[in-house]
Amino acid sequence: MYWDAKVVKPLPDYRLYVEVEDGRRGVFDMKPYLDLGVFRELKDEHYFNQVGILFGAVTWPHEQDIAPETLIEEMVPVDAMPDNVLQSDALNR
Repeated sequence: MYWDAKVVKPLPDYRLYVEVEDGRRGVFDMKPYLDLGVFRELKDEHYFNQVGILFGAVTWPHEQDIAPETLIEEMVPVDAMPDNVLQSDALNR
């Protein structure tokens, strides 16, 4: 669907760079979720960096996920981000 995530890359400070099928790009901050239930495991940076996409949702190996509609609602568009946020080596992976 047009709102599915098609690219996700981990960034420093528990943020995710996300590209959506409809062309939107932004940064999603996971910090508000890290003390909630199944998301606590994401505090381990090695595990956090194992992020991927399954059926359009951002996911991790132990089945934590962020729904596409949550990503779209809460991500900060790339054009609204300071340049230094997007010049991370993470975007070149």
